[in-house]
Amino acid sequence: MDRRSFIGRAARLGGAAALGAAGLSACDDRRDSTAERALSVPRLLDGKPGDAPIDTVVIVMMENRSFDHYLGWLPDDLAYLEAGRRSYGRRFHVAGENDLVYADPAGTLVNTAPVPAEPDEPRPFRGCDHPIPGHGWFSGRAQRDKGFLAEGTGNDEFAIGYYSDVDLPFYSQLARRFTVADQSYASLLAGTFPNRQYLHAGTSLGRKDDPIPLEAGLFPGPTFWDQLRAAGVSARYYYTDLPVLALWDTRHFDRISSIDEFFDDADRGELPHVVMIDPGFGGNARSDDHPFGSIRMGQRFTRSVFDAFARSSHWEQGLFVLTYDEWGGFFDHLSPPVFPDDLASELDAENFAQAGFRVPTIFASPYAQPGFVDHTAYDHTSIMRFLQWRFLGAPATGPGLTSGAPWWLTLRNRYANNLGTALVTEPRVDLGFDVETPLARPQPGCVPTIVGGDDPGSIPNGPQLAGLRAERFLPATETPWI
Repeated sequence: MDRRSFIGRAARLGGAAALGAAGLSACDDRRDSTAERALSVPRLLDGKPGDAPIDTVVIVMMENRSFDHYLGWLPDDLAYLEAGRRSYGRRFHVAGENDLVYADPAGTLVNTAPVPAEPDEPRPFRGCDHPIPGHGWFSGRAQRDKGFLAEGTGNDEFAIGYYSDVDLPFYSQLARRFTVADQSYASLLAGTFPNRQYLHAGTSLGRKDDPIPLEAGLFPGPTFWDQLRAAGVSARYYYTDLPVLALWDTRHFDRISSIDEFFDDADRGELPHVVMIDPGFGGNARSDDHPFGSIRMGQRFTRSVFDAFARSSHWEQGLFVLTYDEWGGFFDHLSPPVFPDDLASELDAENFAQAGFRVPTIFASPYAQPGFVDHTAYDHTSIMRFLQWRFLGAPATGPGLTSGAPWWLTLRNRYANNLGTALVTEPRVDLGFDVETPLARPQPGCVPTIVGGDDPGSIPNGPQLAGLRAERFLPATETPWI
């Protein structure tokens, strides 16, 4: 079946989009008629990958925020829930929770609470007056076992604060219009770079902590970039100030570009099939959402990237994946699962099968179900799994054959759920919201002098390979605060 027939069949069937397999397992056998109708619409993964209409995948990985901390307001949005129930059945829900209580080391109970939003104070959206929440191998385990304020977590009340849709205006637009993944986990209960290794390579090779110093060629082993190159699939990595892909050595240098070039390539309609974009990791203007970077800066950055993609000729056959490398020490009410892994161990202190807490993840695409929640359990290798299915011939689900040349890089990658589970074949191209809605101005910077738990205060500076046209998301009229 060719692509035109593939899309046409979906258009004839019409109706709401199909629920993913994990979503079905969360329901009992009694389903209302709306949910039954939703099941009749073809999923993207039910067709052949060569017929799939998605040709360009843009992946943006931000830093250090948890699902409940950022998107826990969704279950309180009654209009959103009601629209979801009309479209997907009466059991439509979001696994989010903001009303929780944690005990501090003295045994005092402390409620989760909104992060204050004083307009002239840098603290709310940067966390200047607080330790950076613990988000490493040991502090993460303390949070899992004893709660987010307990001894060993490195946390104070900032780590159990949360933001609202008003604080995150661009994310609230994306979440309400497209598909939210409420079971998307950091690959490891560990910090930034081990998790980013899982994104690129499906393993951290036993690394538990961030490497210092950062050097080109630091990480050995194959990546999905190598697989794409061998198959002749076009791909490019765009960076802002730290080219993370360069950590796998010089063989990938020809696929690394400044973020300036992303905007130009999108404008010209010349993006490759696979695009990965990293935010700025350093300085007062850092755009990665890591404390002490301003979340308002993160909103500007992600919107600028999405806007360029959505305005490009690639959008109608595109997928935009927004996610985070790890939870950053911020609270989340669900315990992280254990996934298959080559370095699994019965000893918790050595167990690389232990995933981290949930991270905010949104799939935006004409083929993403509108106002939907995907309950499939994902980790960073689920992104790789989708690319391997779409471009490299991997099976849509399951571990595949045990003989012949493997399509997977690692055991984690092989058994990962494909993030295309909730994507459908019936496109809806219009955005349904105004991307140009004004965003609040970022606050002045703060000096990161307080560090929590066993984690470094921020990502160390890496090589600066090119400049940045900051006006893409920092209008010149607003630069004096930098």
